[in-house]
Amino acid sequence: MTKDVVALTQRMPDPLSVIAGLLSGGPDTLVGAEEDGALVRLHDEQGRPLLSVEAPLLVQVRGEAQRLLGADEPEVPYWWTEARATTGVREAEALAGTFAARVATLVGGTAWPREAAASLAVVNTEGMTAVPVPAAAQPAVDVLTDKVAVVIQDRPVVAMTAWLADTFRAAADAELGLQIVTPAGTRLSPTVRGALPGWPSRWVVQDEQCGYYDGLSGAVLQWANGLFVTVESPEATPEDPRTPVAESFTREIADSGERQLAISFRCVHPADDRLVLGGALEAVWREITGEPPAGWGTEEPANLPWSLRQVTDVAFERSPAPTWLVVVGAPERPALATVRVSRTKGGVEEDVTLAFGYGPGETVPTDASIMNAAQTLATRHDLQSMLVQVRRARRDLAVPPRFEGPGVPYAFVLGAEEVRTMPGDRARRTPLREKPRELGPKTRPALYYPFPGNPSDLSGWKDFERLMTHLKG
Repeated sequence: MTKDVVALTQRMPDPLSVIAGLLSGGPDTLVGAEEDGALVRLHDEQGRPLLSVEAPLLVQVRGEAQRLLGADEPEVPYWWTEARATTGVREAEALAGTFAARVATLVGGTAWPREAAASLAVVNTEGMTAVPVPAAAQPAVDVLTDKVAVVIQDRPVVAMTAWLADTFRAAADAELGLQIVTPAGTRLSPTVRGALPGWPSRWVVQDEQCGYYDGLSGAVLQWANGLFVTVESPEATPEDPRTPVAESFTREIADSGERQLAISFRCVHPADDRLVLGGALEAVWREITGEPPAGWGTEEPANLPWSLRQVTDVAFERSPAPTWLVVVGAPERPALATVRVSRTKGGVEEDVTLAFGYGPGETVPTDASIMNAAQTLATRHDLQSMLVQVRRARRDLAVPPRFEGPGVPYAFVLGAEEVRTMPGDRARRTPLREKPRELGPKTRPALYYPFPGNPSDLSGWKDFERLMTHLKG
């Protein structure tokens, strides 16, 4: 049974409803509020947390419950109230389910997962104890060692929830790795995949055959000395440190015809009080889909309707600290972007990673659409560089725990300022067979370098490497 439960309700859970839910452990269960009331916990008799409940979140974006939970959601707007039971306490899972079921019943709505929230009865908590502090100091941390924080997640998609985002920050501040453990059927949101730092952080997948393996590399893992580490092959040597790869990771799956169009770009704007952020992302989104983004947020689920003004306000309020955002599209066209806004000596930087999903029979945008998007960025949004790739990968953009081929380069764009500062004719005279195409005014153009973009042919990366080596001199 999952450790997380979510109540999806049309009305905001009022204090009485939350109290009724929290009394699912009986009248003697202790309740405490932390983080200025944004986090409420049920404690055992020693004051250790059994159940943590986040403040309700108003979701105004269609499709987030389906994308992240696989659940039918109420009509937007609706309230998302999430609770997490302490790992290792069987009754705590029942507490979480009863809490969500009571809240959904009292204010009208549903609870996820349905099997976890099937009972409204009081859970017997007599004699129940929770894991000791500091392992329970972070509500999402299940195991804490001197090397890593381990998070166990049993959800269809591990997303960058408020809890997980806090855990990422806490682990980084403590100079610890973060290891996320999931069952085999779980996938990662691209936001979590992109945020995972290097070793010793990793995605650990439970497997019937080998025990555990790395969901991104397939390396077979074992728990040793306070963290998950790779298992060495008997034939390994210092010169050839071989690592066994899980069969579940490499199992061949027929090409489903699903594709992803991946676009990453950086814009560097002059620092100005009149600067509006998010316009570059919206311009690309409109060019590719014909529509603006559907919603955004500082965590998942993305809960706010798309608004350039609100995005700009949040970034300026947090400056000079960087701002991280997630942006999503409508369910009819899966799309997801992460945006990082930061102040640098060069001005205000927007680093964007964006992906669109396409199913069998759906057409990936043409070269003309990509060039139009690149030209808009180059002429109106201070583009520094842009890379476009095509991948054979899931339409829903979720990251599965198995091998997915890498993307192949479709186009690279060098911004006008970078072209101008490059010595001589280096940017125009490249080792590629096809000459770059100029974007924008002839007196100060950006350059567009096309590649074949065939997802079945990885040779395009050789051409891309040759181009990068040439441009860097």
